[in-house]
Amino acid sequence: MVKVRPFKAVRPNEKQAAKIASLPYDVLNSEEARELGDQNPYSFLHIDKAEIDLDPAISPYADEVYQKAAANLQAFLQKGWLQKDETAGFYIYQLTMNGRAQTGLVAVTSIDDYAAGTIKKHEFTREEKELDRIRHVDTCDANTSPIFLTYRGKGSVNELIESWKAEHEPIYVFESFHEVAHRVWAITDREVNEAIEANFESVPALYIADGHHRTESAVKVGFKRREQYPDADSEAEFNYFLSVLFPKEQLAILDYNRVVNIPLPANFIECLQDAFDITSVGKGAFKPEAPKQIGLYFEKEWYKLEAKPDVIPNDVIGQLDVSVLQDQVLTPLFGIEDIRRDHRIDFVGGIRGLGELERLVDNGSHTVAFAMYPTTMEDLLRVADAGETMPPKSTWFEPKLLSGLFVHELESK
Repeated sequence: MVKVRPFKAVRPNEKQAAKIASLPYDVLNSEEARELGDQNPYSFLHIDKAEIDLDPAISPYADEVYQKAAANLQAFLQKGWLQKDETAGFYIYQLTMNGRAQTGLVAVTSIDDYAAGTIKKHEFTREEKELDRIRHVDTCDANTSPIFLTYRGKGSVNELIESWKAEHEPIYVFESFHEVAHRVWAITDREVNEAIEANFESVPALYIADGHHRTESAVKVGFKRREQYPDADSEAEFNYFLSVLFPKEQLAILDYNRVVNIPLPANFIECLQDAFDITSVGKGAFKPEAPKQIGLYFEKEWYKLEAKPDVIPNDVIGQLDVSVLQDQVLTPLFGIEDIRRDHRIDFVGGIRGLGELERLVDNGSHTVAFAMYPTTMEDLLRVADAGETMPPKSTWFEPKLLSGLFVHELESK
């Protein structure tokens, strides 16, 4: 079973919350972050991507960047832009996008649960990306970005959260990037917090929806602190990391589409006929409406590809739509074996729409685009339960959790 604990959040004062909250560090490059940071001195990007406050010639992985992040965090505290709550509690974080709301519980979760496999993952991580966040957490002595977790919904937890929302005013209400509405409540009643904590003791597992690198990094710093402070209490803050937990029933995964820049053979459509039933759609964009449908765009035309039953494996990974595309098209026709490192393929999050696929092909930067049907939440949980990992770029979650609304101090220095 899992351990979910309240904590003393470092968070914005009510006046600056909307200014401080920023997109996650890993959805912006340094140039995009620098532009946003130049426009807004309150932006949490000054902490999460502190290279924006240094000479652009300095590597974003230089020691100075992590030292600047820690200094900026302390400066935000000294200025009163961020303040630490005096008592531990849970927080409720609701995001509403295009009329759909999802409500999560902000908490800290156990590094031991991750090590034991009761916080489950579905992706591999890359060492260089881990190292960046390890150094960031280590130098700041804080988890500055939350991990996006999910679980199979528990009615009693939902009732406690919904009851608190109905009876209390939110501490933050604002709209931010991509017209997403953000509302936050602080649960200040000790008995309610204890009831929520107790209810999670019967939840068998949590699942990482988004934030595998942040999780791995936070956990490694936690175990490093245990070695540094062997006499510390078992409830020391560095034994936990910052998370937001959403019932899986409230979440939606968007499509994660592919564009390829490889010369196509003259008989390209014929090459696909063994694996797919193909229908010409013409000029109108085709968005897949069911699993095992793929939209194909090239030479200003759209096609519907429907995978034939005999090419769909029975295993939990092979039957994913992204695996079918990989096994029937990307590898045999294009020679793309490792999509993480092959520069001939790029990925387009579904929030950017099918028009972005058309643009990338029509401007000549790519030769063909594939519109995917979204991976489902049940797919994700089945893969994690099986101890397997999804192919890279299988899931795209929206809306994104903003950074800066909650910081968890490790309290080890």
